[in-house]
Amino acid sequence: MMNPMPEGLVKFLQRWLVTTIGVLLADVWVDGIRHQTFGALLEASLLLGLLNAFVRPLLMVISLPLLIFSLGLFVMVINAVLLSLVGGMLQPGFVVDGFGSAFWGGVIISLVSLVVNGFLGRGAKVQFQGSVRGSSGRRRPKKQDEDGGGPLIDV
Repeated sequence: MMNPMPEGLVKFLQRWLVTTIGVLLADVWVDGIRHQTFGALLEASLLLGLLNAFVRPLLMVISLPLLIFSLGLFVMVINAVLLSLVGGMLQPGFVVDGFGSAFWGGVIISLVSLVVNGFLGRGAKVQFQGSVRGSSGRRRPKKQDEDGGGPLIDV
């Protein structure tokens, strides 16, 4: 009997597929984004995924004051910068003409990722765990959820 693929590999391939769908739709809907071959599209989505995993967190920390001031909308600029970087690194196979194209491409890729990950059930899961005051006025912890797992935010 064959062993199934490791869970980490499956998650990586799912992320790559979702990003590839987003980049393909951005290519179709945004005039300034285009690819020469399907291989170039796969390469662009892989590079974008790697930049999102390693460079994006650094950019988020560096631009934290702008993120706070813009109520998080500066993330769209970071997405555009990363997509422009991918286009610059992979020319002529994958081209992003300018910042406007990169901005709208980033919006499309983000929306596709949000929707598809929502259908796959891979969205962020936040649970609130607080305490309940008993008759004595002392705080006692709430009972754990049935699954007992997942990230918790204490309130």
